Amino acid sequence: MKLIISGATGFVANEIIRQGLSRTEITSIVALARKPVSAPEKLLPNANPSKLKSVVIKDYEHYPEEVKNEFAGATACIWTVAITPSKSKMYDFEEVKRICQASTIAGFKAIHEAGVLKPFRFLYMSGAAAERDPKKAVQFQPQYSYMRGETENQVLALAAELDGVEASVAKPGYITAPGEFMKSIAGVMIKLVVGIPSISVVDLATAMLDQVINGFEKDPLMPEDLIRIAKAHQQVSE
Repeated sequence: MKLIISGATGFVANEIIRQGLSRTEITSIVALARKPVSAPEKLLPNANPSKLKSVVIKDYEHYPEEVKNEFAGATACIWTVAITPSKSKMYDFEEVKRICQASTIAGFKAIHEAGVLKPFRFLYMSGAAAERDPKKAVQFQPQYSYMRGETENQVLALAAELDGVEASVAKPGYITAPGEFMKSIAGVMIKLVVGIPSISVVDLATAMLDQVINGFEKDPLMPEDLIRIAKAHQQVSE
């Protein structure tokens, strides 16, 4: 399968690429980013870096034909482009919305227009706190939360309109990194305060790859679902 990974220089996307290069089901990876992408360090056994194709895009809302040509024949996409809640306060909200929402829909449409294989799976990475129901009370950063929830709704609605396209939303909690003690502590504190379990970037990437390769089991994929899927994959692999 040919997999597109957007935001390919990001923290999560880098781990998806690292694992994806060793997955035999994946024959090629299109790493879409605003700067060139190279193979990650510390590759897994049997990794094949030649499967990686770096595709540079100036603006995630606009796709020239040479970029669309790289999308042709894709089987799935994992979309990770966004401004995180913690960084969103550094920008004007309209810019945050443009990057998180408008870019996602524009990218989804451009990929489909390029000519994808069916069934095509589009997995949108959101967050556990994103709220799809604007009438439901949100305690933390409501404007941001509703916007991300609205984006989830738009992704699912667009997929429903397109022939042979499936979509789901991965909604992880706090994402930790191997060996980063402070992030692990923060993850524990967040679970104690708001009840949302953290997930390691390794497990998150494993779960998302499993879903685009084997098919979506549900929507949305909540933190506990992602953790369960990752553990199940690890047990099979052992």
